[in-house]
Amino acid sequence: MSTQIHHSPLDSPGKLAKIKKIRPPVDWLSPLALLAPSGIWLLLLLVLPTLIIFELSLVPDIRPGDLVNPSGLGNYLRILDPLYLQVILQSVFLAVSTTIICLILGLPVAYWIAQMAPKRWRNLLLLGFVLPLWTSSLLRSYAWITILRPTGLLNSILTSLGLPALELLNRNSAVLIGMSYSLLPYMVLVLYASLERLDKRLLEAAADLGANPLKAFWLVTVPQILPGMAAASMLVFITGLGDFIDPELLGGASSMTAARLVYNQFLGATQNWGFGSALSMTIIMLVSIAIALLIKFGGEEVPKR
Repeated sequence: MSTQIHHSPLDSPGKLAKIKKIRPPVDWLSPLALLAPSGIWLLLLLVLPTLIIFELSLVPDIRPGDLVNPSGLGNYLRILDPLYLQVILQSVFLAVSTTIICLILGLPVAYWIAQMAPKRWRNLLLLGFVLPLWTSSLLRSYAWITILRPTGLLNSILTSLGLPALELLNRNSAVLIGMSYSLLPYMVLVLYASLERLDKRLLEAAADLGANPLKAFWLVTVPQILPGMAAASMLVFITGLGDFIDPELLGGASSMTAARLVYNQFLGATQNWGFGSALSMTIIMLVSIAIALLIKFGGEEVPKR
C-alpha cells in the first residue's frame, strides 16, 4: 500500500520569501511604538530647550557704544574672564566636595543596611532616608538656616557646653552641609542597590585564604560595587553642580556658583540672556563629559591582582 505525501503550496522557498516580504515589519515597529512616548517627551523637554539655549548663546554681546564679537562667540569668550572662571571652579569644587562627603558618609550606611541590618527593617530604614526628599528643598534650607545661624540651635548647644560659637552661615561650609544633607539619600539608595547584590561567597573565600576584613572589603567588595559607586557619585556631582537653592540661601554673597550666576543673567539686574545661555551650555557640556566618562569607565572592573 503506497502512501502519498501532499506538499503544501507554501513549501516552495520562493513563495516563503514572498510571504516574508509581505509580512508587516513588526520587528522594528513594536520597539518604536514603545519608545515613542519617552522619545517625544525628551524631544520636547530636553532637546528643543537645549537647542533654544544654544541659539540664545550665539546672540551677539551688545554693550553700550560698541558691538563685541558679532558672531556671538563673545558670550563664550567672556566665560574665560578670571572672575567667571573662578565662579565655575568654585561650583565644581562644591560639587566634588559634596560628592566625597556623601560617599564617605553614605557607603557605611548603605553597607550596614544591605548586609547587616535585619531584612524586616531594611525597607523601613530606606524609607527613613527617603523621607527628607518628600519635603521641599526650600524648607530644608530654611531649617539649616535656623540651625546654623549665630543664634541658632547649634551655637546654643555649643555655648551651653562652654564651647565657642561657630560662624558657618553665609560660608561655603554651610553650603557643603546643606548640599550633603540634600544629596546623601541619593548616594545611599544607589549604593544600597549595588551592595544588596553583593556575592558573599567571594568574601567567604577571601576569609578562607587569610584576608582580614579590611583587605577583603578593599579587594573583594569595592570591585563589585565600583560601578554603583561611580553612578552614585556622578548623580550627586551633577545634581550638586546645578544646585541653586543651597548656595543662594546658605552661602550668601561669598558663595557665588554657576547656577546663581546663570540666574542673575536671566532674572537678575544684568538681564544678559546671551551670556546666561553660554554659561548654561558650558554647564551642560561639563555634565555631558562627566556622563560620557561614566559610560566609558564606570562599568569597568578593577584589575585582578
